[in-house]
Amino acid sequence: MHSQHLHHIFPKASQYDPEWVRKHSMGENVLFNLESLTKSLDLKPGMRVLDLGCGKAISSIFLAKEFGVKVWAVDEAVSASDNYQRVKEEECDDLVIPIEADARALPFAEEYFDVVIVVDSYTYFGTDEKYLPYIARFIKPEGYIAIVDVCFTKEIETLDQVPDFLREDFQNYWYFVHTIDWWKKLWEKTGLVEVQAAKLLNEADLVRENYIKDFKDSEEPDPFAKALELDKQHFISFFKLIGQRTKKTVYLQDYKVELKNQSSIQ
Repeated sequence: MHSQHLHHIFPKASQYDPEWVRKHSMGENVLFNLESLTKSLDLKPGMRVLDLGCGKAISSIFLAKEFGVKVWAVDEAVSASDNYQRVKEEECDDLVIPIEADARALPFAEEYFDVVIVVDSYTYFGTDEKYLPYIARFIKPEGYIAIVDVCFTKEIETLDQVPDFLREDFQNYWYFVHTIDWWKKLWEKTGLVEVQAAKLLNEADLVRENYIKDFKDSEEPDPFAKALELDKQHFISFFKLIGQRTKKTVYLQDYKVELKNQSSIQ
């Protein structure tokens, strides 16, 4: 019954071997979160997609197989060669290009991508107020940035607001997690994107339930799974945030950009 239910809610992700997905997810089921996000995107064959913080690239494989898009699979911590092996095994090497790069030092041309997708990793670098202006340079006008990640349902501004069940781990794993409202304001004030969706995943409870179940049987302790299990108030959840690139030019007080501009003037 349960697998039928999953199949109904995640018809695409459910076709993939759960063992394979678990082995190559670096946390909760990446494909569930990604499928939930893609329900709000109009991906068409041939589009150029940046899968940023792609981990072991199964999100990139999924995007290529399910939508026929061309994907640049970028991660700093996982070797591009390892990801290339996985991509070849899944016969997606004509559509997925694995690259090892830091999210803050990307080797792409401006306005190159139709869509930038970030599954479960935007919180690691995107809280910097200058990050959206940086990444926005690589998105075509009217293209999209779409993220899916973990959030709080109430903002924590001071340590005395931290719920008891998070106290032990908060300063290691949770201090950079925010509410949807916090993220929406962060993006809107730049004028670089128009927010099209900012909401909890409809499937958040299912994602949570499966994450806890996956780590119940696991040898390795997982602080996120532990917190989700202790979180009886549903203080932690999962959200999607999608912004459409406006025509506003990016202005970055950025040393490298300044130097480049000066040398082109001379």
